[in-house]
Amino acid sequence: MRALIIDDSRAMRIMLSRFMGELGFECAEAGHGKDALGKLGEGPMPDVILCDWNMPEMNGLELVKAVRADGRYADIKIVMATTETEASQVNDAMAAGANEYLMKPFTKESLQGKLGILGLVAA
Repeated sequence: MRALIIDDSRAMRIMLSRFMGELGFECAEAGHGKDALGKLGEGPMPDVILCDWNMPEMNGLELVKAVRADGRYADIKIVMATTETEASQVNDAMAAGANEYLMKPFTKESLQGKLGILGLVAA
């Protein structure tokens, strides 16, 4: 299984890569949405995207919309992993095509639970 981790915080990318590696995923990283779209175009295709909301150049919501607008990426699961906790933002992300929403701070177990809901790991 492959994951693409998108966050402008290097520390968060490192932590998520460690968690995902422990869950059996190969990880690629991007610092913002535009960087992530470039990596998607280069392949290999990830099974899941873990994406922050607040990033420079292209934020997470814009990225979700861009990914969902491209049929090549229809099978990729998207988890928003962000500090944004307003119900309206959760609704916006889900309406745009995110499959799950994980609020920071979170644990490896809560991440595993979300991935389990998506059928990517044992919950």
